[in-house]
Amino acid sequence: MSENSSTKRHDADVRATGSCLCGAVRYAIHGALREVVNCHCGQCRRFHGHYAAYSNAPWDAITLTGEDQLRWFDSSDIARRGFCGTCGSSLFWERRDSGRVSIAAGTLDEPTGVTTVRHIFVKDAGDYYRIADDLEQLPGTMGGD
Repeated sequence: MSENSSTKRHDADVRATGSCLCGAVRYAIHGALREVVNCHCGQCRRFHGHYAAYSNAPWDAITLTGEDQLRWFDSSDIARRGFCGTCGSSLFWERRDSGRVSIAAGTLDEPTGVTTVRHIFVKDAGDYYRIADDLEQLPGTMGGD
């Protein structure tokens, strides 16, 4: 998870990069990214100001710089949310002890190489918008609950 744990990686291994708005926290992903999933749960909507679009990767495939500016908020008993302590950009969602992290798709540098594939927690979607695409819609998590 830290830049020290991944210093042997080479730039040629980088699959994607991204950062917060001010650039204080940057990341590089060495390997495949999961396609994007839009989450409409109340926590994501409050954290992002709208629904959240997340990709996902294993922590051991990520190199962080500016990790000292990364702040974490324990949003539930099972998860935490990472954001930049300088500009406040929401960057990550992590299920504790999963070894993976969800990455806010809007923080990825283009071209991202990923595509949005589904919506989750549509039962919790805000009343001020409509989901108007033909992507899969799940009432809860990708597990279907």
